[in-house]
Amino acid sequence: MIDKSSLTVIFTVLQIVVLLFIFFQDYKERMVYWFLFPVVGIIGGLIQINLFPKEVFFLNSLYNLILVSLLLGIGGIYMKLIRKKSFVNESMGSGDILFFIFLCFCFPTITFVVLLVFSLFFSLVIHIILIKKEQNKTVPLAGLMALFFGSVYFLSLFTPKSLIFSY
Repeated sequence: MIDKSSLTVIFTVLQIVVLLFIFFQDYKERMVYWFLFPVVGIIGGLIQINLFPKEVFFLNSLYNLILVSLLLGIGGIYMKLIRKKSFVNESMGSGDILFFIFLCFCFPTITFVVLLVFSLFFSLVIHIILIKKEQNKTVPLAGLMALFFGSVYFLSLFTPKSLIFSY
């Protein structure tokens, strides 16, 4: 029988592999297999369930979903009313939206908010650096965020879980 600590390490390594696959696929093709996003959410949820009581996991996921829904809703309203553009596939890809949704199951709420902000900032900085060399002007947002979150999961293998997964 595998103990919870070993199981968490196995799930974390799997999560890193899936996130790296999302990064490479989104960066190269600007498209990601849709089923990888639920895999990220499921593996992230399994990691959380190994670390916290189930009730805490469900509350964290609910709060994260509410936050992401508000962010996406405000973004959608802004694009529709102010910019007069479609939100989905003109300003944000459907894969990016799926990634946001399934990330909600991966971290406690406070950690999620902090990591989400820093992942968006990371994506912006990397895009600004690479846009001069790129032919394609679109941002592989899900891929860059996956690279960031993969790095966070990688660091979590070498740090106490309470530093990243505290609630």
